[in-house]
Amino acid sequence: MTTFTPLPSLIGGLLIGFSTLLMILWLGKIAGISGIVGQLWSAAAGDRVWRLAFVSGLMLAPLLYACWAPLPAVQIVTSTPGLVVAGLLVGFGTRLGSGCTSGHGVCGLSRLSLRSLVATLTFMATAILVVWLLRHGLVAA
Repeated sequence: MTTFTPLPSLIGGLLIGFSTLLMILWLGKIAGISGIVGQLWSAAAGDRVWRLAFVSGLMLAPLLYACWAPLPAVQIVTSTPGLVVAGLLVGFGTRLGSGCTSGHGVCGLSRLSLRSLVATLTFMATAILVVWLLRHGLVAA
């Protein structure tokens, strides 16, 4: 973390919480990205429309943001094979845990789900362990 940005972070968190609330109230759905994307093409036609709108919004949001402010620079500090392995592990973990950090960490915790608490603690502990192992050179990136 190189800069402390409490106001933009607060605004982003409020927007995520508000959009999560709208999804639950209007559609009765959980805003879990892996579930939304994973069922995008297998969903019924009516269910597919809101899923496409959701994913489109995720992709268009940075473009809209760029109209008012520069996007932050992207820095990838690992090799391409390391990035592919990381992506596959995240995908595997998402399937194994029946959801991702948005579904469990945001939506599940806000609903006081014990299952989501366990999943989120597992995600965080695994992330901390992997970063520690990488930073101490015990695992190659």
